[in-house]
Amino acid sequence: MVRAGAGRVVLGMTLGAVLLSGCARFDDRASSPFTTEPTWQDAEPKTTTPKTPPSNAKRPDLPCVDPDLAVVVSCLDTTGGLVALPDGGSALVAERTTGRILKVVATDEGEPPAPVEVAKVEVDPAGDGGVTGLALSPTYGEDGLVYAYVTTPSDNRVVRISTDGGAPKPILTGIPKGANGNRGSIDFTAPDRMLVLTGDAGNPALAGDTGSLAGKLLRVNAPAPGAAAEVMVSGIGVAGGVCSDGKGSIWITDRTATEDRLQRIGADGVAVKAWTWPDHPGVAGCAAATDAVAISMTNQKALAVAMADKNTHAVTAAPSLLAQDKYGRLDGAAIGGDGNIWVGTVNKPDGNPNQYDDRVVRIPPPNKGDGSNGPD
Repeated sequence: MVRAGAGRVVLGMTLGAVLLSGCARFDDRASSPFTTEPTWQDAEPKTTTPKTPPSNAKRPDLPCVDPDLAVVVSCLDTTGGLVALPDGGSALVAERTTGRILKVVATDEGEPPAPVEVAKVEVDPAGDGGVTGLALSPTYGEDGLVYAYVTTPSDNRVVRISTDGGAPKPILTGIPKGANGNRGSIDFTAPDRMLVLTGDAGNPALAGDTGSLAGKLLRVNAPAPGAAAEVMVSGIGVAGGVCSDGKGSIWITDRTATEDRLQRIGADGVAVKAWTWPDHPGVAGCAAATDAVAISMTNQKALAVAMADKNTHAVTAAPSLLAQDKYGRLDGAAIGGDGNIWVGTVNKPDGNPNQYDDRVVRIPPPNKGDGSNGPD
């Protein structure tokens, strides 16, 4: 792994109005399950201590019940978007190819609860398409709304889904679709500000085209009918994830022909390469704390954690690897209210799936101050 120099990209450019429909109620509460932002480096943690199962805990020997207590749920189809729920012990995970969105609940012993389908959206799963990103409405506790990045037969788009039923509502449409490069990610940085990371649809030229929504980090202010999408960053390759730390830092990951990248966008509106990997470990979804960012690695079969300086936010040391080769290829990532990092596996498409794949797993963050690389 090689740290990149401080490559800078000036942000700006406004695309015209995009097709939006529906509306959402917003208040001052963020969609994060935390009342305070998590931190992995301070001596005193600001979030829940990661849960560990009791030493005598065990699970019954049943089909689709992984004996590993860190596994939340087994025997899913290929996973896609993943987002933690505010209750601290559950999450929503999408099956990329089926379009199902499932609620999964963690348990420390006994048979895990069966996943519950809360919604389903029709998708085109060809290539890397399907449901690849999820975000909660900033008022999820009141309205039960979920935003999803999906691939349709004609385009990639962001839709809003009610967990109470009803057809998905298109929010941002017309994102170019290709044979690959269809992945996308969503995050809210404020109650009225949605970020959308789009892939290049297999055509790097689109990523530099100011008239295209492909290969960009987009900002949608007050997502409602008639709102405009502003281009924050261009030149995105295969989209990985977008995640914010609640303190002004936005992190994005993507894969290009020459390297995989982690970039940070600060309050000054400038994108800086924080780290690069010329060996292409397959950066995917991310989850940000105030002093670090966790990145799922598909090819390297690990969770990478890049520690950031609390003042400058610079990443100066190679990211540590957690749970390498333990769960296979990882894709989605989210910080759960239980203090753990929740990840989804993608072993069924081109990995080495076992009888429990695909799965959602909880991985404890690095031990504070001891340089630990996490669980074996």
